[in-house]
Amino acid sequence: MENVKHCAVVVRRAEDVWEATRTALGLAAHNFWATLYVIDVAVEMTAALRENLDWLEEMECGYVSSSRENDPHSFKHMSLEDIAEELKKVDLIIPFGDRNRTSRSRSV
Repeated sequence: MENVKHCAVVVRRAEDVWEATRTALGLAAHNFWATLYVIDVAVEMTAALRENLDWLEEMECGYVSSSRENDPHSFKHMSLEDIAEELKKVDLIIPFGDRNRTSRSRSV
């Protein structure tokens, strides 16, 4: 991964947000720019998740959501089209979860 600098962690199920956030933090700790993309789900904010998102910010990494329901949690809002354009620019995309399952708490 010597040429990898920018990474995207993409999550589509609420139950995977915690682990996806931890993955983004791990990448940031290893000097990668990591952005967490939460697609079409509302996050269930906990104190631990808030702390991890704050750490991402401190490490100059971002977190983005296509769902306006995440705006109160300081997620940067982007449309799916804009997220797709952003993903074209990264060196590595890490998809999270089973792409054949939808979230139990899916909100669009």
